[in-house]
This record gives sequence, C-alpha cells and structure tokens, in this order.
Amino acid sequence: MINQIMSAKDWSMLLMLSFLWGGSFFFIGVAVTELPPLTIVTLRVGIAAIILWIFFLVSGQEVPKSFSLWSTFFVLGLLGNAIPFSLIVWGQNHISSGLASIINATTPLFTILIAGALLSDERITVGKLFGVALGLSGVAVLIIGPSRLIEVRSDTTAQLAVVGAAISYGFATVYGRRFKAMGVSPLTTVIGQVTTATIILLPLAFIFERPDQLASPSIKVWLAVLSLAIFSTVLAYVLFFRILSSAGATNVVLVTFLVPITASLLGWLILDEQLYVEHFIGMACIGLGLASIDGRLWRGAKKLITRY
Repeated sequence: MINQIMSAKDWSMLLMLSFLWGGSFFFIGVAVTELPPLTIVTLRVGIAAIILWIFFLVSGQEVPKSFSLWSTFFVLGLLGNAIPFSLIVWGQNHISSGLASIINATTPLFTILIAGALLSDERITVGKLFGVALGLSGVAVLIIGPSRLIEVRSDTTAQLAVVGAAISYGFATVYGRRFKAMGVSPLTTVIGQVTTATIILLPLAFIFERPDQLASPSIKVWLAVLSLAIFSTVLAYVLFFRILSSAGATNVVLVTFLVPITASLLGWLILDEQLYVEHFIGMACIGLGLASIDGRLWRGAKKLITRY
C-alpha cells in the first residue's frame, strides 16, 4: 500500500529531482541549436543506457531475462521516454524552454485523472483537484507575463506537443507502479526503460534525420547532451522510481510544479535574473497547492477548526 503522505526524505528527493529535471529544459535549449530532435533524444537515452549498464554489470547484479518483463519495459520506454522526450524537444524548436516547462507542469493534472481512473489506492479527491488548480495558477503567475502571453499564441502545435508529452508522462507514471509489485528494483526499471527507448528511437533517428551525415556539434552542445543523459536521465530516474515506490504516482509528479520555481531561483542565483513580486506570489500558490495535494493543508485547517 502506498503512503500518500510524503515523508521528509520523499520531499528532499523530490526537491533534488526538480533541480535535475529543471536543468533538462536548459540543456535541450542548448542542444536544439545544432541537433535535430530525434537525434538529441536518442543520444540522451542511449548514453544513459550505456552508463547504467556499465554500473549494473560491474555491481554484479543479475540481468533480467523474462520476456514478459522486457515487454513491460518497452511500454514504459515508449510512454516515459520515446514519446514525451521527442515531443518536448520538437516543441522547444518553436517555443522557449520556460514555456515548455510551464506546459509540462500540467503533468500532475493528467496523472491524478489517470491514476484516479486506473488505480484503486490513488482515488481522486476534492483536495487533490483543488491543489492541482492552485498549483497551476501559481505556475502561471510565476512565469507568464505580458511578453509570454504573446508567445503563448505564437505556435499552438508546439504547445500541444508538450501537452501530449505531459499526458504520456501521466500514463507512464501510473504504468510504472507495477514494477514495485513485480519486485523490480528502481535501477533495473530505469535500465529497462532507457534501453528499450533507445531501441525504439535509434532506427527512427537514422531514417528521418540521418545523424551520421550531420556536422559535428560544438563542445557546448556535447556538454548539454551529456548533462541530459547523466544528470537529467540517469540520476533523475533513479530518484523518480524511488519516490514512486514510496509515495505513489500522484505525489511524484508534483515535481513538475517545482521545476518552474527551481528555474527561477537558478536564474536569480547564477544568471543575475531579477525576482519580482509575482514570482513570490506564484511560489506561494504552488506551495499551497503542494500542501493541498499532500493533505497537510486540510489537516491543518481541520485542527484549527476543531481547536476553536
């Protein structure tokens, strides 16, 4: 049974995951300047698979050989990597990384709806729906300004592609719950996911983009791709599945609310970007939304009402 009230350890892992995935939008923004979408995604999952297999074999763990297990890995690789990664990278050819991260923050909404429909222990509640609405309003306040509103209307197709990625992430998160019941470790699940995603994407990249005929990318692009593979894929997915196994599908996707906050804070600390009043209002809304979904807000209100 999943503990839907997250522990301090779960929250710390969720915060770390927000940094790792928040950086992915920046790395993609650098990579798309010189490489096409399928090539970027194939390199991301392919390099991640190589790193994970080396660690897996050196540590002496047993390679899974079950056909049924690998068939489930293929479904997870398709829903969790191949489809959403490709849609996001393609979308970032037409919209900014900031806007892509905003749209990606709709993932918890879709996950709550999908989990509520398919999982008996993650039912939809009024608190969860209220929390999602409040969190999304915070994301909008945090990022969308007058200049963004013009951009929002500039490329509907690219925005819908990122929405499609969010929906795919929702299905992947719910589907990924089964691996705990099957006794599959988070590391094995990640290896299976990125390996099967690589098998799916590699022929598509060569058919549609011919990466062997592309000009060699610059050092900064290679560094961005390597960072995508190592930090935003290998480390991020190990954390993701640990949180998923302990806190459930609905709670783990709360990370998509934290990504815009992480991006804003990193921009302020590293790039000297200014934080305005709307940033703090947005962060407050997101924090309340997280507390509402987690249940802390309602429990606190109930105690206050009972006391008085």
